[in-house]
Amino acid sequence: MKQFILFITAILFSSLLSAQTKKAALTITHLTGDFYVYTTYNEYKGTAVPSNGLYLVTNAGVVIIDSPWDTTQFQPLLDSIQVKHHQKAVICIATHWHEDRTAALEYYKQKGIKTYTTKQTDEISIQGNKKRAEFLISKDTVFQVGQYSFQTYYGGQGHTSDNIVIWFEKDKILHGGCLIKSIEATDLGYLGDANTKEWPATIKNIQLKFKDPHFIIPGHGEWLSKESLNHTLKLLKEYKKK
Repeated sequence: MKQFILFITAILFSSLLSAQTKKAALTITHLTGDFYVYTTYNEYKGTAVPSNGLYLVTNAGVVIIDSPWDTTQFQPLLDSIQVKHHQKAVICIATHWHEDRTAALEYYKQKGIKTYTTKQTDEISIQGNKKRAEFLISKDTVFQVGQYSFQTYYGGQGHTSDNIVIWFEKDKILHGGCLIKSIEATDLGYLGDANTKEWPATIKNIQLKFKDPHFIIPGHGEWLSKESLNHTLKLLKEYKKK
């Protein structure tokens, strides 16, 4: 009987430990001021990979940059924003055509949120049968939402042919999406749609255009370092040597 009790206790402890260590499906972390990084997860090669998005709270509503990768988290993100900030999302902009950026576009459109991609992203999304935005950006564009302005920028090909970045000048925040690799990254990740020859020049274009960013948000992994652009160039240099 004693051994049975010990066995049951061990199972319960193991289950509790597993529940405590399991990652939340959606995490939201304050970045600075009215900016928040949200992270969802999906599997890549059998491993749960974090995917970062950004949102900005303005007095005219919330701006979401990129989409939750986990399709079960489209609505929880909106609900969390409503509970936390008493605001509704009004705009969502995706930085390239892959699902970890675009998956929620059509869902958010149905919720009355204005969704945006570049025309180039839309053309590729049509070919790949991916989710599409309602509104298209034909060139680098400055958005004004409430008291904040920000701009989209296409520096060239890299992770994909259509990848753009988002720059918030006042707060010196650069949202790089998957074009920029986290300092945790040991390689360039998925390269099936990449242009590794043009990628270094694209990163250098971004560095020249946006000086001294205070925060750089990569598509995946750690986002507190300001060295992500340089680290991406380092990974590209190493890849070229192979």
